[in-house]
Amino acid sequence: MKIKIILISFSLFMVTALGFAQKKNAPKSIINGNVFIKKYHTIEDLERMHKGELLNLYTERVESLVKLLPYIAFATKPGVTLTALGIPNDSNNIKILDRNLEATQNYLEINGQFQRQILPYSDTKNLIAAILFYEETMKSLHEYSEFNLN
Repeated sequence: MKIKIILISFSLFMVTALGFAQKKNAPKSIINGNVFIKKYHTIEDLERMHKGELLNLYTERVESLVKLLPYIAFATKPGVTLTALGIPNDSNNIKILDRNLEATQNYLEINGQFQRQILPYSDTKNLIAAILFYEETMKSLHEYSEFNLN
């Protein structure tokens, strides 16, 4: 009986290991899955918020746009891979994509530090205007695929 339990446990372990091993070689998405805005706001919504909330919204919108804008020639939604675009999924292309994603992340970290320290000095009305502008830009990116002639 003990041998059966050991064999079943070992088999389940091997199946699990194979499942994770295959995900390692899976094509990497060009656009991060967290680039979308969950809620769009009206000017009235934003005027009722405290400046701290506005600063967080502003930072989130900037991050979303930085992660999405460089790739709109390829796609405007997450989940698109090199392979799906017809780009060879070879080590050189994966390496350059990884370097670009890392550079974007480094930029966002440095920019986030700047925004946390300097942005609180901005005028609340300017923050609201910028948030609304960024949200309209994101909305227009959702419609962008309609203009794509492919």
